[in-house]
Amino acid sequence: MSLSIPTHDNNPLGICLSFILTHLQQARHHSHKRPLIIGLNGVQGVGKTTLVAALAAALAGEKPKNNGGNNGVKTLVFSLDDFYLTHEDQRVLSEANPGNTLVQHRGEPGTHDITLLKSVFTALKNAHPTKIPRYDKALFSGQGDRLPEEAWISVNQPGDEPIQVIIFEGWSVGFRSLDEEDVRARWEAPSRTLRHHQLEHLLFVNDKLRGYDAVTDVFDAFIHIDSEHLDYVYAWRQEQEESLRRARGDPSAGMTPKQVVRFVDGYFPAYELYTAALRRGILKDRPGRQLRMIVGRDRKVKQVERI
Repeated sequence: MSLSIPTHDNNPLGICLSFILTHLQQARHHSHKRPLIIGLNGVQGVGKTTLVAALAAALAGEKPKNNGGNNGVKTLVFSLDDFYLTHEDQRVLSEANPGNTLVQHRGEPGTHDITLLKSVFTALKNAHPTKIPRYDKALFSGQGDRLPEEAWISVNQPGDEPIQVIIFEGWSVGFRSLDEEDVRARWEAPSRTLRHHQLEHLLFVNDKLRGYDAVTDVFDAFIHIDSEHLDYVYAWRQEQEESLRRARGDPSAGMTPKQVVRFVDGYFPAYELYTAALRRGILKDRPGRQLRMIVGRDRKVKQVERI
């Protein structure tokens, strides 16, 4: 069941900040000692990276009641993107599945190091020292690779202020796998990209997605930046490429419109498979802990729901 909320303030930052602070206050009321863990999903190009940076800055300036000091809310923001497989491991995966175009490059579920991701979350939940990996998408001519460990971000080190809020963001964060029958039904129905792929290849990715549940299950709350129409992602990605060309003063920089379509097509099957369940809510046993903001083509908030 979802509850629509009037959008008197269509500022995504204000809406999300209020949602997070409400749950942080509730956690403190119940004497939860571990950090509040927020999952955040937003389609590519919707502005989630900018939003989470603004949220961290805004939380740092907050002075919640019973904070025990003058500091704001220490917040850690990191991305699923930084847990992509190493270049070598991605090469092994693609060579082991030569006919499956979904895993020939980074992006889809199955192209992340889930063992590393789970170990980092285990440390963060228990306030133990750990390091957040960093990934450079520009390495190997754009194929990307994980940076050496000395470039990773150290957290929870001795003497560090305790982390109070964790925001974990990504375009596929919160996706949950479907039953095989559901995947087949969606594959057989009209779609934009699903019939570009063999059913067994979609099922391979769907099976890999089950491993992500161990992280999704630890979310205390979830924010979904949704779009009125999924197809907006194509236009938003094209706008990003145009911004890149302007910033560099190079009309040949970035992807061409045709390349953008091919690029987004590589991710779109996951949107077509898993967005419907995301919209219904991924924290079934904890109603009210999912915030869904629906934005229009202009990225302005049109509707807000609590699920």
